[in-house]
Amino acid sequence: MSLSNNLSAVIPGARLELTPLPTDPVIALRLLNADYPQGELGPGQVQQIMNNPLYWVFCWASGLVLARWLLDNPAWVRGKRVLDFGCGSGVVAIAAALAGAREVVACDIDPDALMATAENAAFNRVDLQLTDDFYRVEGEVDLLLVADVLYDRGNLVWLEAFRERASQVLLADSRVKDFNAPGYRQLAARDAHTMPDLDESAEFRDVRIYLGAPSTASGASPVPT
Repeated sequence: MSLSNNLSAVIPGARLELTPLPTDPVIALRLLNADYPQGELGPGQVQQIMNNPLYWVFCWASGLVLARWLLDNPAWVRGKRVLDFGCGSGVVAIAAALAGAREVVACDIDPDALMATAENAAFNRVDLQLTDDFYRVEGEVDLLLVADVLYDRGNLVWLEAFRERASQVLLADSRVKDFNAPGYRQLAARDAHTMPDLDESAEFRDVRIYLGAPSTASGASPVPT
């Protein structure tokens, strides 16, 4: 089935629209139409959405912020091998490729997310490698990119695995306000909203970017200039 068919099977009347993002250069993604029929969903359809969350039909605020950060600060990825964990729509992976990464691997356990990432990469004329298994990515990873995966505090256990897998980790999040994970320090904070806009509260529009480094590293992790 196509992504459009998969979407309409979960949200009747919804469709995918090519949506330009406020990035420079502009990244365009196929996302859920902004006027999707929210008020027309019955209890059964709401439950179906909960069981099939379709993360890939949104550009989440943290993903948008991290994508902008990479495009504004290309030294973080230029010439490097990069892994985007939980790629969703592919926005961060695409930004890394546009910013000059040598190789970008996009990882997600959702096959629809990988399909969406592949299609969005084609729209933006970048090449990505795709995988559904974080642990099957072979070879060294210079930079691990992570955005919007801490919506469930149970995912905090991944933070140590991220630091052990790559030379550096850039993590963007708006959900955990008491973030104090060992080996991570805040680099920046930016305001953004999910696209299409979910009208989330202001606290979820406040996105923080954190830098993580392996526990074996001595001293502070170097910041590209």
